[in-house]
Amino acid sequence: MLAERRHQLILRALRSGGPAAVTDLSDQLGVSPATIRRDLVRLEEEGLLTRVHGGAVAEEGDQPFAEVAQVRVAAKDVIAARAASLVEDGQSVLLDIGTTAYRLARQLRGRRLTVITSNLVVYEELVDDEGIELVLLGGMVRREYRSLVGFLTEDNLRQLHADWVFLGTSGVRPGGQVMDTTVVEVPVKRAMIAAGERVALLADAAKFPGTGMAKVCGPEDLDVVVTDVPPAGGMRAVWEDAGVRVMAG
Repeated sequence: MLAERRHQLILRALRSGGPAAVTDLSDQLGVSPATIRRDLVRLEEEGLLTRVHGGAVAEEGDQPFAEVAQVRVAAKDVIAARAASLVEDGQSVLLDIGTTAYRLARQLRGRRLTVITSNLVVYEELVDDEGIELVLLGGMVRREYRSLVGFLTEDNLRQLHADWVFLGTSGVRPGGQVMDTTVVEVPVKRAMIAAGERVALLADAAKFPGTGMAKVCGPEDLDVVVTDVPPAGGMRAVWEDAGVRVMAG
């Protein structure tokens, strides 16, 4: 069994059944305990689980796309509508992975735009819209989260320029640092930022602070933050001090 497939099955077992022992995972997958331990180390490095004595427990931050898509839909639609108002006809738009970017894609239907994405669900949403020039980035498929990643994706992005980048996140730290739960997605997000004329962060209230072990960027890399409710505490001041426009309720 390929390592990627084992990792998917391990995460599925932890999410559906809760914490599991190394011996139980070894029996379920038909591989040695030593192999499972190595897999757990790798998955912990990627921020997908936490190792505990004798086993592991899944992190909640990187759930499969189909599960995340059903959460906080109303808030995501508010954010998507606000983000769509930033885009002018004829512009090029780069959409990140994630469910909020998917909700934004729905708002862009019927517009005369170029949309570039590594998000397979965005591609499926817009593929039949003849008014949109649709560019799908290459790369390795992350099946659980419906995205494309890796050096091919990053190389593609280095050859492109977009008027707007709409970036997702799993969490935003009090200092304004944008975080992600999965290390493999971070280089792609950074390449998206580099490819954009302007960068907008899409983040609902649950993303403050949210989750994430890997830093994507700081507030100085953003032009706009689009959220559903006004940020609490000094977060708004952090962004405004960095020259970032905040769009909130």
